[in-house]
Amino acid sequence: MMPDFDYDLFVIGGGSGGVRAARIASSDYGAKVAMAEEYRMGGTCVIRGCVPKKLMVFAAGHGAAMDEGAAYGWQVEKGRFDWMAFRHRLDAELNRLESIYTRNAESAGVTIFHQRATVSGAHEVTLADGRTLAVKHILIATGGTPFVPEAFRDAGAWTSNEVFLSDRLPASILVLGGGFIACEMAGIFQGLGSQVTLMYRGRQVLRGFDEDLQEHVAAALVGQGIGLEVNTDLTALERLEDGRFRATDTQGRTREFEAVLFATGRTPNTAGLGLETAGVALGEGGEVIVDDYSQTNVPSIFAVGDVTNRIQLTPVAIREGHAFADTVFGGKPVKVDHSNVPSAVFTRPEAGSVGLTEAEARKDHAVEVYIASFRPMQTSFIGAETKALFKLVVDRDSRRVLGCHIVAPGAGELIQIAGVAVKMGATKDDFDATIAVHPTMSEELVLMKKPTR
Repeated sequence: MMPDFDYDLFVIGGGSGGVRAARIASSDYGAKVAMAEEYRMGGTCVIRGCVPKKLMVFAAGHGAAMDEGAAYGWQVEKGRFDWMAFRHRLDAELNRLESIYTRNAESAGVTIFHQRATVSGAHEVTLADGRTLAVKHILIATGGTPFVPEAFRDAGAWTSNEVFLSDRLPASILVLGGGFIACEMAGIFQGLGSQVTLMYRGRQVLRGFDEDLQEHVAAALVGQGIGLEVNTDLTALERLEDGRFRATDTQGRTREFEAVLFATGRTPNTAGLGLETAGVALGEGGEVIVDDYSQTNVPSIFAVGDVTNRIQLTPVAIREGHAFADTVFGGKPVKVDHSNVPSAVFTRPEAGSVGLTEAEARKDHAVEVYIASFRPMQTSFIGAETKALFKLVVDRDSRRVLGCHIVAPGAGELIQIAGVAVKMGATKDDFDATIAVHPTMSEELVLMKKPTR
């Protein structure tokens, strides 16, 4: 006899992946669905990640745009950035998006519990108010949480969770880390008027990206006036009585900053969820271990998004959530293809990447590398030194484009289009056969005739 379930699906986490799974399971396949979100609907991307970050990038870019306009002949009167005016507008926008996420889920028939939920069995979840629900399937979609080294967790520094909630723009800030968030935040605060030091313990920022892309982004950060300090780590951090921070590093320097931001990575948000009690296998970093269909070792429990630590990107979580619903409730088993996923880093200029880096490609392929590096027309006209980079990594035998890497204004938009070509297996000959759009930066993608190496 089948047990009685309160819900066919219970989703823990109201971010992009969880909401997509809940909506599709309910509206498309008629499942009885509930979800729990302990903070705000929309998750990391909408509330404290992609969306507020990109709006801050836009805000920071206007300062440089005014300088550029003046160089082009416009009469510009540039004042100070009004952080709180921006904050009020940002808060209103995030509230609007949160209400849309909530409304869309409820319109699809999903019941939302605005409280914490934990797993208390293979078919059981417990809400913070003490209620226990019997559920047929559980989906873990709790995302990630900022990582701060244990020695500095009580120092009062910011993480990416708090940076959008500040009521002031610091005159000086130390950003720790070398990944997406660290590089983007360094550029944002510099663009808004802060004095920025970016400290990273590794050899170069954006580890895992193509080396030429890394070097171009690093040069751009330095060119903007950011103090980039690689092969350097923090050894001590003290909060002073006036609220400032005193920081000591491995180079023996001690300096003071108005603010410190830890952008030292994110870890799967699984602590205290009860997964171990339910027998769900976790990896060394706390990630939920899943198969190609996002199923854990406990057949009734699944996981999607950053909590699985596969690829920490919102569109990936959304695709995984949709595939889960199709597989479990639609009777259409769907595997998500995690190869050739485009990504962008919203520095100034932006960086975009899809496919293999040159180093990755050389492991299994004989390759040709095509590189164009130049000063774009828009900025070279006014004497700016910032360079653009367009790079193709090509399999020498099949001529297939294995990777495309761009550092240029609008690289995030460009890499989306290039990603289609790389994903479908386009060859260098296909690129060469395409007539250029002139005058543009991106025409270099189809004009690089001779390999650089």
